Amino acid sequence: MLKASFTTVLTASTFVAGMAGAAELGDVDTPIRLALNDWTGHQVSTYVAGEMLKAAGYQVEYVTASNLNVWESMVAGDIHANVEIWSTSQTEEFEGFIADGSAMDLGDLELYAQEGLVYPAHVADLCPGLPNWEALRDCAAIFATADTGDRGRLLGYPEVWSSPGADRVAGLALPFQNTPAADEAELTESLRDAVENNTAILATFWQPHWAMTEYDLKFVQLPAAEPACFTDPSWGPNPNAVNDCGFESARIFKAGWGQLAEKWPAAFEILFSYTLHIEDQQPMMGSIDVEGRAVEEVVKEWMSMNDFVWQPVVDDATS
Repeated sequence: MLKASFTTVLTASTFVAGMAGAAELGDVDTPIRLALNDWTGHQVSTYVAGEMLKAAGYQVEYVTASNLNVWESMVAGDIHANVEIWSTSQTEEFEGFIADGSAMDLGDLELYAQEGLVYPAHVADLCPGLPNWEALRDCAAIFATADTGDRGRLLGYPEVWSSPGADRVAGLALPFQNTPAADEAELTESLRDAVENNTAILATFWQPHWAMTEYDLKFVQLPAAEPACFTDPSWGPNPNAVNDCGFESARIFKAGWGQLAEKWPAAFEILFSYTLHIEDQQPMMGSIDVEGRAVEEVVKEWMSMNDFVWQPVVDDATS
């Protein structure tokens, strides 16, 4: 069994007070409802934001949501903010909501993000030629399962996250079948199992995530992503398909209900100024997923040890 011990890394660069000047609190009797998605990083980001709002004097509620329904709930005013949104897993409709004012862009969360196809380092011994993507053409069989036959299995994101990995293996004409994971836990457990048993696995994955270092995951080197890759079949190594390239760089940003600033002016300033860096989020994720601690406990511990970096953001907005 692999073991890990994660300690919180403290960085003074996590929060930036981007909007100077105090604002009215607004309606402190009505809870601010924050979207809570089903991956650990999102939950960390959301609970940190919620604790900041509570410190300012607000009531906070956490509302379970998914990429499939969070925008409609936000536009309807049932959810008031979502503080970790990955641009690469959004439908085009969100741009319309921002444009018509029913939702508002609250700026970047400032996490450095990367998505792609990953494998544990030992898989390079089983599939010579990695990390070059073309090596996957010749060794797909080592990734096969009973469900995929002679095709390799790509363990993909859960269906509600969308499937960028499936688009890439199709675009590159790789002999792989995308199999969506049930949830984040299945993704990490499958990676752990492959490491412990020295077997092959290919998965769609992302950083920041504690598993990148814990399981020594490597990204497959795909052709560089350019806009033409997604619109022009003649671009790239496969002249008959789009998506024959790597993943676009994700923008990780925050968004709120269109009336957020009017109803809770200081909360708007806090959420607009709020940022969270990989050096802070990733160790908290490890404490939760590997050590089995509750997200609320881990976040409150981080808050108590880092009041000197987040408290000024609250103070700037409220006093």
